[in-house]
Amino acid sequence: MSDLPPDPARLRAILAHLDRQLADADTIRTYLRLQREEVQRALQAASRPTRSTRPQLRPALTPTPSPTERSPSGPTGVGDGYMLEIKSHPKDPRPGVLHVDSCTRASRKTSPISADQFRVAIRDTEHIETCSFCRPEAKPDDTAD
Repeated sequence: MSDLPPDPARLRAILAHLDRQLADADTIRTYLRLQREEVQRALQAASRPTRSTRPQLRPALTPTPSPTERSPSGPTGVGDGYMLEIKSHPKDPRPGVLHVDSCTRASRKTSPISADQFRVAIRDTEHIETCSFCRPEAKPDDTAD
């Protein structure tokens, strides 16, 4: 490094920079040493023989139904009720969606509604639409006056 500047101010700045680089290298060295020690401890623990020679298996996870999956909860308990998929917030551009209560295609929060509420809601085509999967409007005698 023969191309050092002659003035003390720039030499001090270079020295400060080099000191910071060395400090950073010490920090990294310490971090890597701690990581290495942790890996060595884990390796020793994994190498110890266990009482059972069979590998330990985690218990099977039972699937939990998603919030959109609903069990039939209609008036007769056979899935003949209805539910309304509610808007996420009042200014949500997507309309509310009517479903048969056993439909699993709802993607937002749902609320059960009665057959009378369904008949009123199905007429509100500006704010509510029907599910194209379960087609609640196709159920016989539900929309008749």
